[in-house]
Amino acid sequence: MRADVNGLSWRRSSHSNSDGANCVEVSDDLPGVVPVRDSKLAGAGPVLVFPAVVWSSFILDVKAQV
Repeated sequence: MRADVNGLSWRRSSHSNSDGANCVEVSDDLPGVVPVRDSKLAGAGPVLVFPAVVWSSFILDVKAQV
């Protein structure tokens, strides 16, 4: 799946550590898909794009493990 991720607004995981390392960022700007990136490589690294339904299922599974 491909998506144009230029100009998106990104938000960091609420579980990121305080020094800004090891952060995952996601964007809510594209309907139906969720782009995900590593904040340490923002703008230069890869962006993974997941169907929104798949991302939601992943998040629910992660929350169930906590």
